[in-house]
Amino acid sequence: MSTSPKTALLEEYALVARALSAPARLSLLEQLAQGERGVEALANKTGLTIANCSQHLQQLRRAGLVTSRRDGKAVIYRLTDAKTLELMDLLRIVAERNLAQVERILRGLSGEQDAPEPLSRDELAKRLAEGSVTVLDVRPTDEYASAHIPGALNATLEELEQVLPTLAPDAEIVAYCRGPYCVYAHQAVATLRRHGLNARRLDGGLPEWREDGRPVLVAPT
Repeated sequence: MSTSPKTALLEEYALVARALSAPARLSLLEQLAQGERGVEALANKTGLTIANCSQHLQQLRRAGLVTSRRDGKAVIYRLTDAKTLELMDLLRIVAERNLAQVERILRGLSGEQDAPEPLSRDELAKRLAEGSVTVLDVRPTDEYASAHIPGALNATLEELEQVLPTLAPDAEIVAYCRGPYCVYAHQAVATLRRHGLNARRLDGGLPEWREDGRPVLVAPT
């Protein structure tokens, strides 16, 4: 029996959905949203073996979500285009709106408190221009060095307690991290608010900021 065109299309759409069905592959997409990476670097970042990482990347490539290039013997991966990032964010939105367990997890990350609404990227750009906000990039140092929002300070969650005394008590603080699936900003905001600071997270992270066409800086080496 021949396959109808619609069935054939649905099979291809399902290929993309299946590629998103494993936490490890979502983690790889999150890393690639920061910038292109080699297989070994991706394996180190995600805690996967190199062989397992390669298998997951192959599935993502078959679904058209990532593409690759050769650099000598290394294979370097990147997101295929901005639509992949949009798809990642849409998956997050649907899950947050419809899955009670997601809400419970996020509330736990916020210290069981009602977290303030995230600040839009447009609003952050305005406040940066006014000099009326302190921006914290809470990603690991190597990711901050690759690219960050101009003026952002880098402090991982482990370093946050050390940074607290340097923050003005009356300052508005906006934390951001990797993008759709990163929880560092949620945790950072909860810590800052426990210390009485006016903190909230950015709507989106470095990948969305960059995809908007906004400027990013590379840390000096």
